Amino acid sequence: MPKLTKAFVEKLQIPDREVFAWDDEIKGFGIKIFPSGARSFVYQYRSPEGRTRRLTIGKLSDTLTTDMARRKAKELAFQVHSGKDPQGEKQERRKAETVGDLLDAYLDSEAFQAKADSTRTVDRGRIERHLRPTMGKHFADRVTPEMVKRMHREITEGKTAANVKTGRSRGLAKVRGGKGTADKAVLLLSALYKWAAEQGYLKDNPASTMKCWQTGTRDTILDSADDYRRMFEAIQELEDEKRLRSPAADAIRLIALTGARRGEVSGLRWKYVDLKAGRIVLPPHAHKTGHRSGKPRIIMLPAEAQAIIARQPAGEADDYVFRAWRADSPIELGREWPKVRTRARLPADLGLHGLRHSIGTHFAMQGASAVELMELLGHKQVETTLRYIHYAEDARKTIAERAASVALAGLNGETEKADVIELAEARK
Repeated sequence: MPKLTKAFVEKLQIPDREVFAWDDEIKGFGIKIFPSGARSFVYQYRSPEGRTRRLTIGKLSDTLTTDMARRKAKELAFQVHSGKDPQGEKQERRKAETVGDLLDAYLDSEAFQAKADSTRTVDRGRIERHLRPTMGKHFADRVTPEMVKRMHREITEGKTAANVKTGRSRGLAKVRGGKGTADKAVLLLSALYKWAAEQGYLKDNPASTMKCWQTGTRDTILDSADDYRRMFEAIQELEDEKRLRSPAADAIRLIALTGARRGEVSGLRWKYVDLKAGRIVLPPHAHKTGHRSGKPRIIMLPAEAQAIIARQPAGEADDYVFRAWRADSPIELGREWPKVRTRARLPADLGLHGLRHSIGTHFAMQGASAVELMELLGHKQVETTLRYIHYAEDARKTIAERAASVALAGLNGETEKADVIELAEARK
């Protein structure tokens, strides 16, 4: 490999899966390139005990250039040559650090950088708006399950709720609490401690015992054709009344018809669309599971979905298909969906993700296999897909019981009451 220079690093292509490029001058100095496009400098060496260790120097950015990372690698190489173990010492120091320090290390880690852009944005928001305010000052190795429960309760009660400036002109994010937000914060805290254990920083995970909400129950979905009819009628009415912009209306329609994730549709760019083949092809860095699988996600488009995309104003390859008020931003659907849900008289707890669950569940009820469902929904873990199959089985049992109720009534000597229509009246 050539010497890692600014010019060489800038020319590195975004790979389909995580790859390393190693420097030919400083042994062990390298850069890790993720499918998301992120790049992190690393230093790999053998400890005095003969163990191979890899230390993350940091993410390539304006504050960490290639030259700066090279100088740091030279310092680390000198320490190793002197018989020291930089990563081992770092692990020992980490045991005395706070949760806030651990969060900083996690945000700069390979594990975090490997996540999809949208996931990193959401996780960073949860960290800064919920985890850091409630847990940041506690020593990481002294956090107990009781403290995690208290954090969950505080977030549920809205103690971390606030209006936060986003950095954009007039940009303001309304940070809300609630049980759902608290659940996800605990899951992220648990992931943080799991990562810390993998790095050898800590052993115990105080958040791992809180599994009460992970019951595997389904989200609210659209149960019937009538639910879909009311939803599509509501979208059209709101669009006609100019209360729902056409791009947002079409984006919601596309989610309902394809089962695509909200972020996959709101962030859809023209270069990912192939109308001739009737499909969307999302590269690994543009969908949720791509950073792990290193594979593109293919979303097949039924005829109506193709028509929805085809009627959007044409743009350049990098332009968004569904245009927001700001051309350089993905369209915001979070504020639009409640209008549709209310007008259509749908359950108050039906979120946009419920439209995705609806497609998956109805496909499963038609007998789709786990493999077919995984392909349709872009799941990486079969456990996620099995939730749809299990619910579909329950739904089939309910239908079977309803169908059998008439026969059972006859078996028990009962007769069902029915409206009687006189023949003479029926002929009128």
